[in-house]
Amino acid sequence: MKKKILIIVSNANSIGPNNRRTGTFLPEVAHPYAEFVKADYQVDFASLSGDTPYLDALNLAGDPDNLEFLTGKGWATMQKAVKLENVDVKAYDAIFVPGGLAPMVDMPENALLKKVIAETYERNGVVGAVCHGPVALLNVKLSDGTFLVSRKNIASFTTKEEDNYARPDVPFDLQTALTKQGAIFHAAEPWSANSITDGRLVTGQNPASAKGVGEKMVALLSR
Repeated sequence: MKKKILIIVSNANSIGPNNRRTGTFLPEVAHPYAEFVKADYQVDFASLSGDTPYLDALNLAGDPDNLEFLTGKGWATMQKAVKLENVDVKAYDAIFVPGGLAPMVDMPENALLKKVIAETYERNGVVGAVCHGPVALLNVKLSDGTFLVSRKNIASFTTKEEDNYARPDVPFDLQTALTKQGAIFHAAEPWSANSITDGRLVTGQNPASAKGVGEKMVALLSR
């Protein structure tokens, strides 16, 4: 039977006091999607509100995986993302949250998202996220009351990267927030590829890390 992956995306399209335009960052969804398709997995999309999600970084469409996502089934399927509350997440072997600034808007406190992530992890599913996507892991508590990220090796967009990217726009610093909840944070050089597996949790630092996150999730699901 085919493995099933649920990609959960943000519905936000602006962030910060200056209403900076945003969305899901194209390579952060397209590169893992390419790895999942290559592994012959069923890939479905959900969003928090069920409204059509937005894409950012369309200027990177020349990249082969990005272009294939835009012109193939990927973007067409993502536009029809089902509202998360209407998805039977237990039917999926893994969930993945791509980044872009958008998740910083609607994912830090979403109660259903936190519940879905905790339940997926505790039933031995694989949980993955990249760049700002690991904001979805914040405030996720397991059944023993501990934070999911506590004592886990984690990567996400770093403080150094944010300082030179969107510091005036983001509501808080993601690296700092993850560390405060007990994450063992691994920061590589800004914009370099850095993806980490810790048990059934896979995280990546930035757009360059998205392919690695997809590969590591496939490796876990192939065991």
